[in-house]
Amino acid sequence: QVQLVESGGGLVQPGGSLTLSCAASGFTFSLYSMSWYRQAPGKERELVARISRFGGTTNRADSVKDRFTISRDNVKKTVYLQMNNLKPEDTAVYYCNAVQTTYWGQGTQVTVSE
Repeated sequence: QVQLVESGGGLVQPGGSLTLSCAASGFTFSLYSMSWYRQAPGKERELVARISRFGGTTNRADSVKDRFTISRDNVKKTVYLQMNNLKPEDTAVYYCNAVQTTYWGQGTQVTVSE
């Protein structure tokens, strides 16, 4: 049974940091590039960052390029999103996804507010 389980979300003040984790099971994790998406209320889901199978290539949305870092540990079957200097506009539900599959996690809420 395929599972992607996100964790690490929460409430943080502007300028703060969070690290999201996505633990995978039920499929061969190292065969897939992995992505983080987010969806804010009333908005479409958007791609935040992507990482290749062995972590050699990463891509990030322009809005987060200088603040977020995606990484992975294929032994732990986990992908991470380190988020620094968070802004209110980063408030959203964050999801991980195995690229070119229908494998999605349930999401973790990130709220950036005073």
